[in-house]
Amino acid sequence: MKKYITIGFGILFCACSNYLDYKPDIKMVVPKSLKDAELLLNDYTALNEGYPIYGELGTDDYYLPDANWEGVTDIDQRNTYIWADQPYRNVIQWQRPYKVVYLANQVIDILSKLDRNNEPEKYNRTLGAAHFYRAFAFQQLLEVFSPAYVPSTAASEMGIPIRLDPGIDGKSTRASVEACYQQILSDYLVAANNLIVNESIVGRPNKAAAYAGMARAYLNMGDFPKAFLNAEEGLKLKNQLMDFNQLNPNVTFPIQRFNVEVLFPATTTVSAGMNYNNGLVDSLLIKSYTTGDLRKTVFFQESDDLAGAFAFRGSFQGTSSSLFTGFTTSELYLIKAEAGVRANKIPESLLAINTLLRSRWDKNLTYTNVAVTNPDVLLPLILQERRKELVFRGRRWSDLKRLNQDRRFQKTLIRKIKGVEYQLLPNSLFYAYRLPEIVIEQAEIPQNKR
Repeated sequence: MKKYITIGFGILFCACSNYLDYKPDIKMVVPKSLKDAELLLNDYTALNEGYPIYGELGTDDYYLPDANWEGVTDIDQRNTYIWADQPYRNVIQWQRPYKVVYLANQVIDILSKLDRNNEPEKYNRTLGAAHFYRAFAFQQLLEVFSPAYVPSTAASEMGIPIRLDPGIDGKSTRASVEACYQQILSDYLVAANNLIVNESIVGRPNKAAAYAGMARAYLNMGDFPKAFLNAEEGLKLKNQLMDFNQLNPNVTFPIQRFNVEVLFPATTTVSAGMNYNNGLVDSLLIKSYTTGDLRKTVFFQESDDLAGAFAFRGSFQGTSSSLFTGFTTSELYLIKAEAGVRANKIPESLLAINTLLRSRWDKNLTYTNVAVTNPDVLLPLILQERRKELVFRGRRWSDLKRLNQDRRFQKTLIRKIKGVEYQLLPNSLFYAYRLPEIVIEQAEIPQNKR
């Protein structure tokens, strides 16, 4: 028999009942010291892996042939692909990020009872990391399970539960989208003020990653001056880009894990539908890569199963089983470029986009700088480059949601499976995926609007 421990916001742990009945000496297991707090943040699997993939499953960057779709054994992932309004039972999409929140809250609670002056550098780094992880987990959940940020409705639309205490028994309620974003920004700001520039522990966030988190949040909120400012601050600290001329397109995965662009590594849960052997890249997207753009050969490879089709193999994770959804310098250049256009900083925007594209260009061919100064022409160009660069990086779903608010960039998504056509209209309520049914039942919180 199994029992679940609920934390108001859903399900956190599952364990055998005899284990739950066992009561050890509590003094032996309660973490209290700075060392204990550090150790809680040393679990890479718990803190950097297993973030929601539902958003990316619903994007227009790829498609599944009928046989591949039928071969996906996870019924929730099959339903996600066609945006089906069906009950979702896979609690992992919700559970894993909230476990990160739980661990971060434990660390923050421990630190609140210690004297930071005893070991100030270690204390600050640990505090900054805990706030960063909590912000990142909230951000990932919000982008998948809540509607897009619209200034006029953000204070009334349902976001996600915001738990800031270490307890597991308190009842939670869904905060507004506005309140969620403000908490995320608050946590990232604490992180930016306490993290160091050069973090030696692989997987831990650094100061530039905190600025990247704020830049991403402000971009989603449509606050372009602040998105620009935070992207710029992040790039002042870390601005390296890979030279794609130095990558080997003949290996299975040309991009090295933990490469110089990675500010914070994070991955989604595993998806059979989007792995190298199943998901095929949208043909129009493939055609958008021009001669000389090395991303076409680095990111993609012709499918072994379908002539003329391409599979994605350009993961920053160096694998096909899960998708990279962390922060990189390349994303910061793109945020600076887009926000720069929107904030009337055209020269800075052009410098950012050209710096990025030049690093992706074949050195044997002449690169011609993007020199467009008309914002109405430059913005669509940058948005297209954003899609081409951040393909399969966890950004497309969020981008579709925010760009649908602008009539110039609205898009109706279409799937065809076994002769049946499915559509996702711009600004559809289905852009906020249903919460897992067990969360609704156990935590007694409302389901997303339909």
